[in-house]
Amino acid sequence: MERRVLVPLAIAPALPPRTSMLHRLGGCTMGTSWSAHVMAPPGAAPSVLEGLQRQLDLVVAQMSHWERDSNLSRFNSAPAGNWHRLPEAFFTVLSYALEVAEASGGAYDPCAGALVNAWGFGARQRYNEVNFYAPLPAATQAIVARADRQRLQLDHASRRALQPGGVQIDLSSVAKGYAVDLLARCLEAQGLFHYLVEIGGELRGAGTKADGQPWWVELEGVPGAAGVGGDGAGPATVALHGLAVATSGDYRRYFEHGGQRASHTLDPRSGAPIRNHVASVTVLHAECMAADALSTALSVLGPDEGLALAEKQLLAARFLLRHDGGLREVVSTAYEELLQ
Repeated sequence: MERRVLVPLAIAPALPPRTSMLHRLGGCTMGTSWSAHVMAPPGAAPSVLEGLQRQLDLVVAQMSHWERDSNLSRFNSAPAGNWHRLPEAFFTVLSYALEVAEASGGAYDPCAGALVNAWGFGARQRYNEVNFYAPLPAATQAIVARADRQRLQLDHASRRALQPGGVQIDLSSVAKGYAVDLLARCLEAQGLFHYLVEIGGELRGAGTKADGQPWWVELEGVPGAAGVGGDGAGPATVALHGLAVATSGDYRRYFEHGGQRASHTLDPRSGAPIRNHVASVTVLHAECMAADALSTALSVLGPDEGLALAEKQLLAARFLLRHDGGLREVVSTAYEELLQ
């Protein structure tokens, strides 16, 4: 099968400083692993690692729904009628997520935490635990009818949010991408402009390695799939040179329900897991936060509405659709323009 290569349209030819060497850093965060490949002076690794870890700890402290004392958890458990001044990062991510929700017609929704919990994909009463039962349609429809996103109020001037009662914010489909962007900005603030950073498979790269080669990354496939069909379809490798990439896939967390795959990708409009044959959506973007949220939004919208949104917003997007026991690929115009 032909392997395809994607290269950004704008290339910055500068090489790392001659004294640079490759440092490999990493650890654990947000229930997954993180890594950084950085061209930096010898001896720089300890201070670089410390700076990167601080950025990750900030995201967890503000936006984790696993940590009971995070800003997000405190907001979710607060009584009705309370205004909360949110930390800058939390407010930035929530505001952007609400923009994606509006652009997608509600196919993406950071206030769908109650649905996420009901389907067992939240922090507690998980789908893979004993005594978990899928929610009844009446229960999920009651959550949808509550219209939590419309009830949430933001005061941008004072960076506050009103908890109207029962709204459960879930930023798991955007916070990880934001954290990748924080790692990138942390490196650049230290004068390091040649790097590849990654959290749980979401990546952002800039500059080059010592030999002038960009950071080559293979786009995520679908585990166990028979293959990809369609015109020009096949494995793809991208040069992450001023680009970020994120993939949303129905294979990450799911269980069988009613003879069908109940994926962690939920449609906030119906209150149920997606049923649109989307196995995965990959988005390439300058910002990993955007790639993260938009890949989820396009997954919910499906190949028709999702591709229309990708074209409207000039997104480089690849859909892999389950078809006749294998996969069929559909890509946006902006994605095609990156192919070499």
